[in-house]
Amino acid sequence: MNKHNKPTGSKVVTVRPVMSYRDMGQFIDIPWHIYADDPLWVPPLRLERRFHFSRFNPFFKHGEWQAWVAYQNDRPAGRISAQIDSLHRERYGANSGHFGLLECIDDAEVFAALMLHAEAWLAARQTLHVSGPFNLSINQECGVLVDGFDTPPVVMMPHSPRWYGRLLEEQGYLPVKDLLAYWVNVDFKAPRPMQFLINKFSSQIKIRTLQRNQFHAEMEILRDIFNDAWSGNWGFIPFTKAEFAELGSSLRLLLPDDYIQIAEVNGEPAAFMVVLPNLNEVLAELNGSLFPFGWLKLIKRIKNNEIHTGRIPLMGVRKQFQNTPLGLALACLVIDAPRQTAIARGIQEVEMSWILEDNTAMRGILDSIGSKQYKRYRIYGKTL
Repeated sequence: MNKHNKPTGSKVVTVRPVMSYRDMGQFIDIPWHIYADDPLWVPPLRLERRFHFSRFNPFFKHGEWQAWVAYQNDRPAGRISAQIDSLHRERYGANSGHFGLLECIDDAEVFAALMLHAEAWLAARQTLHVSGPFNLSINQECGVLVDGFDTPPVVMMPHSPRWYGRLLEEQGYLPVKDLLAYWVNVDFKAPRPMQFLINKFSSQIKIRTLQRNQFHAEMEILRDIFNDAWSGNWGFIPFTKAEFAELGSSLRLLLPDDYIQIAEVNGEPAAFMVVLPNLNEVLAELNGSLFPFGWLKLIKRIKNNEIHTGRIPLMGVRKQFQNTPLGLALACLVIDAPRQTAIARGIQEVEMSWILEDNTAMRGILDSIGSKQYKRYRIYGKTL
């Protein structure tokens, strides 16, 4: 299905597939229409989005997709993507598919037309169970914001208008899983149980920072820990070597070595954590462009420690240590280790995200250090 026209009273809804460079520019620009009156929305970098949706994105080595733009009386009104991930089908069955990159005005007809196109494309590829949004996979931005609309998103986290959940449910989608974000004051006082565990196991655990002169080998260590640590979690898809290398290339430019902490047990890497400066503090001022002077502002703010919030996007403890006192100590240590570094570089608060709602162990640690659950994202699903 390449085109869909639906009259809605005096309005005509048209949905067109993204087929050209110009079409992709319109697809990328849709959020500027949707969030025009939302002061909390942070514009993405158009150049980065171009790369993300290009053949250079390593996701496309195991995934295929199609994108569409919706127009209402020839005015941009929404967008959507549909994608098939072969890695997901290998783990969860050959009838799975996803939608993502969803943006739409508060209009049920436009929304329905977008979902119709995504579902038809997926159904033609033997999809029975569709879920999302994933932008483009679970290892990237995912979920619809359903609670926490009063604060801006942090770096590499989505933002949504209030009506997306309602419109999805009107199209027959049901909640599948909730993902939580916690807000943490970096200068917290470690509670006694945390201090006890750290003291008890500190002789067995060595904490070190990233060794930049062995960067590629270090990225493979982090990928191996992450894929092992998260392998039993809901929706898990392993990072490929190419995907993690691309992520590493971004981190290499933006992060000091001590923002990546690796914990070793008896000389073997067993856990890690990455702290990312909240670049959205700067991106909010750039309106999607690094030119002519946006890139200078970004570099200056990072170099001068003028970014005061951060995000912990990646963390993992090897499966063999999970649900053990040593594993809990590893988690406590990698949480505690980067605090003084972050404080010294001007970071006062960080977001821990995302956390599965049923991850009671991590939620317990976060509650014990006085953090606050402040955002909730939801994955929806439907049987076609």
